[in-house]
Order: sequence, then C-alpha cells, then structure tokens
Amino acid sequence: MRASGPTTPGGRWAGTSLRLRITALVTAVTLACLLGLATVAGRGLGPLLTGAVDDELQEVLSGAARSVAAGGAPAAPDGLAVRVLDTAGSPVDDGAPPALTRDEVRSLKAGTPTTADGRGPVRWHGAVVTAPDGSQRLVVVGAGLVGQRAAEASGSRWLLVTALVGTVVAGVAIWFAVGSALRPVARMRRSVRGLAPGERVTVPDAAAGELRALADDFNALLDQQDATAERLRRFTGDAAHELRSPVASIRLQSEVAVANPDPELSHEVHADVLADAERLSALLDGLLVLARSDAGELPPSETVDLVGEVRAAVDRAGEQPVQLVVNAMSGEAWAAAAHTEVELVLDNLLRNACRYTRTRVVMSVLASRSTVRVLVGDDGPGVRPEHRTKIFDRFYRVSDDRARASGGAGLGLALVAELVRRRGGRVAVGESPDGGARFTVVWPRAG
Repeated sequence: MRASGPTTPGGRWAGTSLRLRITALVTAVTLACLLGLATVAGRGLGPLLTGAVDDELQEVLSGAARSVAAGGAPAAPDGLAVRVLDTAGSPVDDGAPPALTRDEVRSLKAGTPTTADGRGPVRWHGAVVTAPDGSQRLVVVGAGLVGQRAAEASGSRWLLVTALVGTVVAGVAIWFAVGSALRPVARMRRSVRGLAPGERVTVPDAAAGELRALADDFNALLDQQDATAERLRRFTGDAAHELRSPVASIRLQSEVAVANPDPELSHEVHADVLADAERLSALLDGLLVLARSDAGELPPSETVDLVGEVRAAVDRAGEQPVQLVVNAMSGEAWAAAAHTEVELVLDNLLRNACRYTRTRVVMSVLASRSTVRVLVGDDGPGVRPEHRTKIFDRFYRVSDDRARASGGAGLGLALVAELVRRRGGRVAVGESPDGGARFTVVWPRAG
C-alpha cells in the first residue's frame, strides 16, 4: 500500500464549511483569552486577599498606636490580636509572648508588614510609639490567614470553570450568529442557480453593504460573461461568413475547371484558385492569432529595435509602385514586445498603406522617455472621422473610397490593435500631412 503524505492545514480544512471555520477559530481565540485571564486572576487572588487584610490591620494599628501614646490600653476588635511589646519583642501588656522571630520583629519596627508561620499563618502590622513615660513601645496588630490558601485554590478553579463555560456559550452564540449572517448568502446562491439567461441577482434594499457589493460584483461578472459570449457568437458568425466566400469560390472554380478541359481556361482557373487559397490561408492565420490572444497566450517580452524592424518590413515589401520613405531618429529605438508581433504589425500597416496610397508611404520612428512610436502615413483617401473608432474592430470594413479596392477580410487592423494592446501599447488613426491616413503605434520603451 502507498503511504499517504502528511495532511496540510489547508487540506484538513478543505472540506469544512465557512461557518464551522469561523466558529472554531473565534472559539479557540476566546478560550485562549479567557484561560489567560483566569490564570492571571487566579494568581492575583492571594495578593488581593492579603491587601484587604492589610487595609483593615493598618486602620486598627493607627487607633491602637494613638491609645498607647496617650498612656491607655488599646482595644482589640473581634478576630484581631493587638499587642504592646518593647523594642526587643517582649510583651509589656501581661500577655503571652507572640510567635514572632527576631527578623520579623525587626521588620515590624521598620513598618514592614510580615506574615508569621507559627501555628497558622498570621499577618502582622507594627509601629513604634513613645509612651507618656518616654519609653519606646512596639504596637503590633495581627490577623489569622487561616483558609486563605484554600480560598485561592478554589477561586482559581472556579475561574477556570467559568472560562470554559464562557467559551462554550460564546461558541454556540458565534455558531448561530455566523449562520444568521450567512443566511442571505445562501438565499443568493439559490437564486443564482435559478437565474435565466439575461437575468441578474436582485438584493433587497435592507441588505448589508457587503452582500450588496457581492451581488454587484457578481452581476458585473455576468455582464462580462454575456459580453464575451456575444463577442464570441459575433466573431464565430463573421468568421464563418468570411470563410464561406473563398471556400465557395474555390469550389465553383474547381467545378468549372473540371467541366471545361480547355488548358488555357484551366490555367486561369488555377490562378484564381491560388489567389483564393492565399486569401483563405491569410484569413485562417489571422483567426488563429486572434484566438490565441483571446485565450491569453502571450509570448515573453523581448527588446526589439524598431528602426531595424521598420527597415526589414520595407525590405520584405519588395518592389512597390509607390515610394517608401523611412524617417528614423538617430540611434536606436528599443521597444518591449516580441519580434514576431512587431513584424506582423508593421507588415499589416505597410500593406494597408501601400494598398490605398497614390504616390508614397512615409514611415517614421520616434522615441520618448517611456514610449516608442511608429507612424505610417500615406497620401491616399484617408479614413473619415466616423470610421476611426471602428476601423480596428474585427471584420469591420469602411464603405468608402478607401475600402472599394480592398479584398481583405477586415482582420489586418484588428490584429494590429490586439497585438499592440496586449503589450500595454495603443494604436490610433488620424490624418497625415499628405492628406491621407496616418496610423500611430505606441509601444512601451524597453528598460
């Protein structure tokens, strides 16, 4: 048999309810506090009882000392002993010698109370006074402490019992209090289970602030999930629509090629099929990148030289019927991104600009203290203001002169926006100095 490993504290509590956890924790803390208080109080019972005896003895001693100083005999209250001794500790009041040692007599003459253990513990207080004849007398007052130790032990036991009973009462009260506090949460859980699509959790106006905040956060989560599901449905529908067109075109042209064995027609059909296949491949690649981004996949950030990447993008563009101009700042502009992402962004922006420009495309690289920017401008028809906030949406096409010549699927700029956004950057479109469109991409600066 395989020996099971040690159970972690989290594992022991994994199957217990929150109500039991809170009750157990608070009960344990209550027990520790009450036991600590009972222990401290039990240790203080002895000094407390002795202090009460000292107060009473000190009051009787004051009266007895005044009587002796006046030449009279001090009175002894019931239960107390009042003696008059000489400074050596011998009695001068015709009584029996008290059970006091020399050290105890010396302490009493100094005004220090003492406890003598003779036939039983006796608490003594003393004071030296001068009699009318000029002699020095030691007046002492004593009280027996019989039963005090038993009272201390009994009191300590009762304090411990009281602490245990108090802990049990507190635990029961906490159990019911936590259950009452969590009852609205249980009702909310039951209502959540019965929610229909589009419904939200409702909380009474008299509910606690924490419960209302929990309901608001849960409703916000439901809104976010509904929005995500709606985007997914729209994205799936748009993707299916976009995929249907090239697939249908390839199928139709293949049927034409099969039905007509003419070599020249077959060659033309194969060229058209190749173009549609390339369009379909680009569409699938874009959908795959967007799907990975939606799933949260993010390659590690690297240090990318944007000046070199812009020049490499121009080289990849090859021969173009327009003029490509690169305005790079002196030195190097380093961005915190991934090489593949930067290549995809620059290729899409450059391809988009070359598609719509008339004579030239200008690419600029600028750097500041915290960001680096790439500007791609053309002298084409530009982008109207009402389209500038939507042009980065997936499958969005501008229905104006800038889109009439486009055969794209509406994913290029959406890819640009998504790849830049997940690196903490931003992308925008405005008007270039040549009258066309100018796209601005901002990445965080490396380092």
